[in-house]
Amino acid sequence: MTLIAHITDLHLRPRGLACYRVSDTNMFAERAIAALNAHVPKPDAVILTGDLTDTSDPREYALGRQILSRLDMPVYMIPGNHDGTADMRREMAGYPGMDSSVDGKLCYTADIGDVRLIALDTSLPGRPDGALGEAQLSWLEERLEEDKRPTLIALHHPPALSGISHMDAIGLTDAPALAEVIGPFPHIDRLLCGHLHRPIIAGFAGKIMTLAPSTAHQVVLDLTEKGPALFNFEPPAFFLHHHSKTAGTVTHMAYVESYPGPHHFFADEGVSWPGEGS
Repeated sequence: MTLIAHITDLHLRPRGLACYRVSDTNMFAERAIAALNAHVPKPDAVILTGDLTDTSDPREYALGRQILSRLDMPVYMIPGNHDGTADMRREMAGYPGMDSSVDGKLCYTADIGDVRLIALDTSLPGRPDGALGEAQLSWLEERLEEDKRPTLIALHHPPALSGISHMDAIGLTDAPALAEVIGPFPHIDRLLCGHLHRPIIAGFAGKIMTLAPSTAHQVVLDLTEKGPALFNFEPPAFFLHHHSKTAGTVTHMAYVESYPGPHHFFADEGVSWPGEGS
């Protein structure tokens, strides 16, 4: 059994500053790390699909390094549109894959238990949308050809449309090219994405795309044609990808905060559930 935690969009700020003036993303990140360390069973690894920082400020990366160092398991990260590839490579040196590159993109592979991770870089300098580029797509195809173990592909920008118009407008621009590359490979178990700050499951190129919620604020669920760009404080959460040889990869959503319970399923005295004896 392999258990992988998938967190995304921490949007860390320099100490004392809130994100968008109201979101205490640093506090949210601290709570997420504590929840991951307390989880039973403990994940084998954490995958962070971008936007570790909010402005790619060295102070934000320094805080990220400090917070992530508290995790009791390996951390695999990729840049998002709020990070800078060169900045992440420099400031997070020593983390897996930071010295790997294809045409300037930060991409690498890793073995996590029974699955293989392929980490991709969709960030574009100074732009909110994303792209993989021809060189990275060719590299991805080579990696998929060389190893047919169950594979997770991590990228920040989701390739499938969500119906949230203002986010779809800043999605992955070369999604059709990605579909051509990954379509023929049945051993791809999941596409792991971030960017949208919502839990979203969708199909793409015959694969399952799992888009994790943020550990901080969430994007408002507005499926109207011209919905405005707004966020709220729905509960922060993360995904847990549980892989076994019998079931493959099963994805669960776990909340960062604690809630009342757990409680046993006991019926009132003298009351039986259907199928039980009276």
